[in-house]
Amino acid sequence: MLRSILTLLIIAVGITCLVSILTAIDALILSIDSSFNRIGANSYSILPGQESMNTRRGGRGQKQAENISFKQAMQFKEKFQESNGNVSVSLYCGSGGTIGFLDKETNPTVRVIGVDENYLKVAAYELGLGRNFTEREILAGNHKTIIGQEIVKSLFNDNEQEAIGQTIKIDNAKYKVIGVLAAKGSSFSDSGDRRVFIPVTAAKKYYGHNRTNFQITAGVEVITDLDQSINTSIGIMRNVRRIGIGEPNDFRIRKSDGIINNIKEMTTEIRFATVAIAFMTLLGAAIGLMNIMLVSVTERTKEIGLRKAVGAPSNSILAQFLIEAIVICLIGGLVGILFGIGIGNLVALLVKGRFIIPFNWIALGIVTCVITGVLSGIYPAYKASRLDPIEALRYE
Repeated sequence: MLRSILTLLIIAVGITCLVSILTAIDALILSIDSSFNRIGANSYSILPGQESMNTRRGGRGQKQAENISFKQAMQFKEKFQESNGNVSVSLYCGSGGTIGFLDKETNPTVRVIGVDENYLKVAAYELGLGRNFTEREILAGNHKTIIGQEIVKSLFNDNEQEAIGQTIKIDNAKYKVIGVLAAKGSSFSDSGDRRVFIPVTAAKKYYGHNRTNFQITAGVEVITDLDQSINTSIGIMRNVRRIGIGEPNDFRIRKSDGIINNIKEMTTEIRFATVAIAFMTLLGAAIGLMNIMLVSVTERTKEIGLRKAVGAPSNSILAQFLIEAIVICLIGGLVGILFGIGIGNLVALLVKGRFIIPFNWIALGIVTCVITGVLSGIYPAYKASRLDPIEALRYE
């Protein structure tokens, strides 16, 4: 019993290492994925690409393709929305805007962006107070605006309620505040709170010109639908840009999920290392279990002889010892799985990850335990099944 318990604990330690590390990694990945979804990782942008061209010397060169016009962007939006997709048309107006209210002014570092009614959803912005633009306001180019938290802090003493309904100046044009963005924070040198949104049609009127490029941003609810959505967008955009069959695209797709994909690739190597370490631990446990089963066969030689003498077939003896080995591994595995789930989720929660039940790693642990039990028990079981009953009964 003592030897069996010690071997069981060795197996439990190996499975605990395997399940806990893999559980913690998965919990962190889910948490990171959720965080990136909130900042628009489930979206992608359509931008002008590079066109091939013939040079004077007979070679091939590259030139910047034509910008996406307002007409093309709106045609794409209309056709894409027929498939119930989320798509937004926006215009970047500049990062040196000055916002004024009464005798107060912000620093000339505010980003002014022309957006439509879908932009907040696609770009993963949330409203802290007020409302979004309506489709009618976008089409009419009404002078309405949604402002970030830093604008509220600079002009309205950090009072969101005071900001709603007020008229502010954006580069000398007057706009009525209808909404305040929830705090978004900063990334690198860019602050998500130091920006104002105006209707894209108003932005086109005041900031546009003949070669203005309008950005198209599309998003999906579930990250697994991203590739399918991109393929749909490519087909629609080729039609909008009138690109012939066999001609290359003169636009490009920029996805926002690159960072999280890199993180997933890095954690893949950690997973492989974890599995290797766990299997090395289980290899030691398997050798120990085989030793215990061989000792058990020797100690129970008379029992084996008695069972054979009363008619037990060799297959029955083999199955008995093999099942014992598998049961010891499974008990150790279940103990390890319980500890592994607990430790893995504890680590994830300490770093603000999500709690998960890793059914795939539970299945891996159980299968591994069964394989370990079979490999470590097959030889002792075979040896027990081949004992001669007469010699076994005479064994002292």
